[in-house]
Amino acid sequence: MNKKRVALVTGSTSGIGLSIASKFAAMGYDVAINSFEPEAEIHAALQTLEHSGAQVRYFQSDLAASGGGYDLVGDVVDAYGKLDVLVNNAGIQKVAPIEDFPPQDWHRIVAVSLDSAFHTIRAALPGMSERGWGRIINIASAHGLRASPFKSAYVATKHAVVGLTKTVALETAERGITVNAICPGYVWTPLVAAQVADQAKAHGMTQEQVMREIFLAPQPSRQFVQPEEIAEMAAYLCSDLARSITGATISIDGGWTAK
Repeated sequence: MNKKRVALVTGSTSGIGLSIASKFAAMGYDVAINSFEPEAEIHAALQTLEHSGAQVRYFQSDLAASGGGYDLVGDVVDAYGKLDVLVNNAGIQKVAPIEDFPPQDWHRIVAVSLDSAFHTIRAALPGMSERGWGRIINIASAHGLRASPFKSAYVATKHAVVGLTKTVALETAERGITVNAICPGYVWTPLVAAQVADQAKAHGMTQEQVMREIFLAPQPSRQFVQPEEIAEMAAYLCSDLARSITGATISIDGGWTAK
């Protein structure tokens, strides 16, 4: 039996997911990273992790596929012998008024952000329960606690992820398993940086104006959350000192949801 902690982080080849995977690797965990991309296209992520000394493996899986999350956990357990920590980070976004929202985009967002969390949790719990220890962390969003216009699918799924988190926490409270949701505000990632540049061109604004007047308007701190902040919280939730934190929604949003 592998004596190291084994962690799976979905959607972990960039941004928040990669930062969490890097933190776990630095902690000495064996880490399974995941994306829908072929392995040949995620070398940068693997290079980020390869010097950690941890055993890092890449598992390609399209979590929008029916049961993809369930199969992913099975593949990780086959490779490492167990799964101790599950981080459901994968998610996608589409912005449009609801009357113009393409149904196919609605279904894909729900599949990636919500359905996959159900499947991975369902697959991971038996092994965690048998060993009497487990950590499940769902990366939700400030949009799991608040709404914004034109993001119907994203807001709906993140609210649902928060509800799923609470339900599973209650079901597993006596098994040595904790289940929590981290709810970030706007996080500075390569994807957000590209969106800022696109918005600046579209609106004839500077990137600084876009950041303050559009992206950071809801966040009283007027600062982007850094991915490392999310990773540090995930690490703490995996510690023994966090054993009584379960069913929680932990906001890291510069004060957004305090309003």
